[in-house]
Amino acid sequence: MKFSIISTENEHLDDILFLNESSLPAVSSINMDEMKKFLNIADYFKSVLVDKVISGFLIALQPGKDYQSVNYKWFEKRYKSFLYVDRIVIGSKYQGYGIGRSLYNDLKVFASNKTDIITCEVNIKPKNTGSIIFHKKFGFHQVGTQSTDKGEKEVSLMKYLITKR
Repeated sequence: MKFSIISTENEHLDDILFLNESSLPAVSSINMDEMKKFLNIADYFKSVLVDKVISGFLIALQPGKDYQSVNYKWFEKRYKSFLYVDRIVIGSKYQGYGIGRSLYNDLKVFASNKTDIITCEVNIKPKNTGSIIFHKKFGFHQVGTQSTDKGEKEVSLMKYLITKR
Protein backbone atom coordinates (compact mmCIF):
# COMPACT_ATOMS: atom_id res chain seq x y z
CA MET A 1 0.00 0.00 0.00
CA LYS A 2 1.37 3.36 -1.03
CA PHE A 3 1.04 6.16 1.55
CA SER A 4 2.67 9.42 2.54
CA ILE A 5 3.32 11.06 5.91
CA ILE A 6 2.40 14.74 5.96
CA SER A 7 2.32 17.57 8.49
CA THR A 8 -1.18 17.91 9.90
CA GLU A 9 -3.05 21.05 8.97
CA ASN A 10 -6.27 22.54 10.32
CA GLU A 11 -8.25 21.21 7.34
CA HIS A 12 -7.34 17.62 8.31
CA LEU A 13 -8.82 17.84 11.80
CA ASP A 14 -12.38 16.73 10.94
CA ASP A 15 -11.06 13.50 9.41
CA ILE A 16 -8.60 13.00 12.27
CA LEU A 17 -11.32 13.50 14.87
CA PHE A 18 -13.51 10.97 13.07
CA LEU A 19 -10.63 8.44 13.02
CA ASN A 20 -9.97 9.05 16.72
CA GLU A 21 -13.59 8.57 17.76
CA SER A 22 -13.85 5.45 15.56
CA SER A 23 -10.96 3.95 17.54
CA LEU A 24 -12.49 4.10 21.05
CA PRO A 25 -11.69 2.62 23.57
CA ALA A 26 -8.16 2.03 22.21
CA VAL A 27 -7.65 5.80 22.54
CA SER A 28 -9.51 8.31 24.66
CA SER A 29 -12.30 10.44 23.29
CA ILE A 30 -11.44 13.99 22.32
CA ASN A 31 -13.37 17.00 21.03
CA MET A 32 -12.49 19.45 18.28
CA ASP A 33 -11.24 22.14 20.69
CA GLU A 34 -8.80 19.64 22.22
CA MET A 35 -7.70 18.52 18.75
CA LYS A 36 -7.05 22.16 17.79
CA LYS A 37 -5.04 22.60 20.99
CA PHE A 38 -2.88 19.61 19.95
CA LEU A 39 -2.26 21.30 16.61
CA ASN A 40 -0.91 24.30 18.55
CA ILE A 41 1.12 22.58 21.30
CA ALA A 42 2.27 19.26 19.83
CA ASP A 43 5.89 18.99 18.80
CA TYR A 44 4.97 16.28 16.30
CA PHE A 45 1.53 15.98 14.71
CA LYS A 46 1.61 14.13 11.44
CA SER A 47 -1.02 12.40 9.36
CA VAL A 48 -0.93 9.60 6.83
CA LEU A 49 -2.49 9.93 3.39
CA VAL A 50 -3.59 6.91 1.36
CA ASP A 51 -5.20 7.86 -1.97
CA LYS A 52 -5.78 11.42 -0.67
CA VAL A 53 -7.62 10.04 2.40
CA ILE A 54 -6.41 10.66 5.97
CA SER A 55 -5.86 7.11 7.19
CA GLY A 56 -3.88 7.64 10.39
CA PHE A 57 -2.07 10.11 12.60
CA LEU A 58 0.40 10.42 15.48
CA ILE A 59 0.58 13.17 18.11
CA ALA A 60 3.64 13.58 20.35
CA LEU A 61 4.78 16.19 22.89
CA GLN A 62 7.96 17.03 24.74
CA PRO A 63 7.85 17.88 28.47
CA GLY A 64 6.78 21.32 29.66
CA LYS A 65 3.60 21.64 27.61
CA ASP A 66 0.30 22.97 28.93
CA TYR A 67 -1.22 19.50 28.89
CA GLN A 68 -2.84 17.89 31.91
CA SER A 69 -2.99 14.20 30.90
CA VAL A 70 -2.20 12.09 33.98
CA ASN A 71 -0.09 9.76 31.82
CA TYR A 72 1.91 12.63 30.32
CA LYS A 73 2.41 14.01 33.84
CA TRP A 74 3.61 10.57 35.03
CA PHE A 75 6.45 10.68 32.49
CA GLU A 76 7.14 14.36 33.20
CA LYS A 77 7.77 13.51 36.88
CA ARG A 78 10.29 10.80 35.97
CA TYR A 79 12.16 11.97 32.88
CA LYS A 80 13.55 15.39 32.05
CA SER A 81 13.68 14.67 28.32
CA PHE A 82 11.30 12.55 26.25
CA LEU A 83 8.83 12.62 23.40
CA TYR A 84 5.43 11.44 24.63
CA VAL A 85 3.13 9.77 22.11
CA ASP A 86 -0.31 10.88 23.22
CA ARG A 87 -2.02 8.88 20.51
CA ILE A 88 -1.36 6.96 17.35
CA VAL A 89 -4.37 5.90 15.31
CA ILE A 90 -4.46 3.94 12.08
CA GLY A 91 -7.86 3.41 10.45
CA SER A 92 -8.95 -0.22 10.71
CA LYS A 93 -8.83 -0.91 6.98
CA TYR A 94 -5.29 0.48 6.79
CA GLN A 95 -3.82 -1.60 9.62
CA GLY A 96 -1.23 -4.25 8.86
CA TYR A 97 0.49 -2.33 6.05
CA GLY A 98 3.38 -0.88 8.05
CA ILE A 99 1.84 2.57 8.48
CA GLY A 100 2.21 2.60 12.28
CA ARG A 101 5.82 1.42 12.05
CA SER A 102 6.52 4.11 9.42
CA LEU A 103 5.04 6.82 11.65
CA TYR A 104 7.21 5.67 14.56
CA ASN A 105 10.31 5.57 12.33
CA ASP A 106 9.52 9.12 11.20
CA LEU A 107 9.07 10.13 14.85
CA LYS A 108 12.47 8.61 15.69
CA VAL A 109 14.12 10.75 13.00
CA PHE A 110 12.28 13.82 14.31
CA ALA A 111 13.32 13.04 17.90
CA SER A 112 16.94 12.17 17.16
CA ASN A 113 18.36 15.62 17.96
CA LYS A 114 15.87 16.36 20.77
CA THR A 115 15.83 13.30 23.06
CA ASP A 116 16.72 9.63 23.18
CA ILE A 117 13.44 8.50 24.79
CA ILE A 118 9.98 8.02 23.27
CA THR A 119 7.21 7.25 25.75
CA CYS A 120 3.60 6.16 25.46
CA GLU A 121 0.87 4.32 27.28
CA VAL A 122 -1.21 1.39 26.12
CA ASN A 123 -4.48 0.29 27.66
CA ILE A 124 -4.29 -2.91 29.66
CA LYS A 125 -7.80 -2.38 31.07
CA PRO A 126 -9.66 -2.53 28.75
CA LYS A 127 -6.92 -4.55 27.10
CA ASN A 128 -5.63 -3.32 23.75
CA THR A 129 -3.84 -6.49 22.67
CA GLY A 130 -3.00 -5.25 19.17
CA SER A 131 -1.30 -2.12 20.47
CA ILE A 132 0.58 -4.03 23.18
CA ILE A 133 1.98 -6.45 20.57
CA PHE A 134 2.80 -3.60 18.14
CA HIS A 135 4.68 -1.57 20.76
CA LYS A 136 6.62 -4.55 22.12
CA LYS A 137 7.62 -5.58 18.57
CA PHE A 138 8.82 -2.04 17.92
CA GLY A 139 11.01 -2.17 21.03
CA PHE A 140 8.98 -0.45 23.75
CA HIS A 141 9.10 -1.94 27.24
CA GLN A 142 6.94 -1.31 30.28
CA VAL A 143 8.33 1.05 32.94
CA GLY A 144 5.18 1.28 35.07
CA THR A 145 1.41 1.01 35.22
CA GLN A 146 -1.25 3.46 36.26
CA SER A 147 -4.97 3.25 37.02
CA THR A 148 -7.14 6.10 35.76
CA ASP A 149 -10.82 7.01 35.55
CA LYS A 150 -11.49 5.78 39.10
CA GLY A 151 -10.11 2.34 38.31
CA GLU A 152 -12.09 1.94 35.08
CA LYS A 153 -8.87 2.07 33.05
CA GLU A 154 -5.34 0.85 33.58
CA VAL A 155 -2.43 1.60 31.30
CA SER A 156 1.00 0.16 30.69
CA LEU A 157 3.45 3.07 30.67
CA MET A 158 6.09 2.28 28.07
CA LYS A 159 9.46 3.61 27.00
CA TYR A 160 11.52 3.22 23.84
CA LEU A 161 15.21 4.09 23.84
CA ILE A 162 16.42 5.60 20.57
CA THR A 163 19.85 4.20 19.76
CA LYS A 164 22.19 6.70 18.17
CA ARG A 165 24.28 5.52 15.24
